[in-house]
Amino acid sequence: MAKKSKRFNEAAALVEKGKAYPIEEAVALVKQTSNVKFDASVDVVFKLGLDTRHADQQLRGAVVLPNGTGKTKKVLVITQGAKLEEAKAAGADVVGGKEILEDIQKGWLDFEVMIATPDMMAELGKLGRILGPKGLMPNPKTGTVTMDVTKAVQETKAGKVTYRTDKDGNVHVPIGRVSFDAEKLVENFNTVNELLIKSKPSVAKGTYMKNVAVSTTMGPSVKVVA
Repeated sequence: MAKKSKRFNEAAALVEKGKAYPIEEAVALVKQTSNVKFDASVDVVFKLGLDTRHADQQLRGAVVLPNGTGKTKKVLVITQGAKLEEAKAAGADVVGGKEILEDIQKGWLDFEVMIATPDMMAELGKLGRILGPKGLMPNPKTGTVTMDVTKAVQETKAGKVTYRTDKDGNVHVPIGRVSFDAEKLVENFNTVNELLIKSKPSVAKGTYMKNVAVSTTMGPSVKVVA
């Protein structure tokens, strides 16, 4: 196990071990304990009581954070016909059709989010082995396979984040940056928290929201009252 730095240990000492803090206090603590020289990301992890071996206990979706993430993502739209101009007008960084897919096949991946219209998915499916492992394959559940290209691009640019349960039932979501006002981080957190509570599968047994923690890049984790 890697040895923690003196700086990290000093920051961690401000967090009471085992204590769960109200979200307002937790956010104040992660802001206080972030001592890196860049504007660190603030992230939340939800440990859910789900058995993700079953398809009906796997969560996947997207949510637009009211205050964004502090980072604008580079958006690629794969479409054809009149939708090409619509995507450009909506603010997509790169727009194209089959020719872009050929570039991806050759190794080009200079984008962070891909949006596609349904008529392009048959072609896109051939790139599953490239896009799938990187989490770049468009999916209707996250709103990235749609005919409403304008809405999809604008929401992504405004701070839309995707989420999905990992094999252990955890959901990781960025909720902003250390430079954000505490109130904006709390509002973003509450938006995600409320969505996950509403998304609880009816087949889930036992405690659903097992553990919640917020942290910053290279900063200590702070447990939140679930």
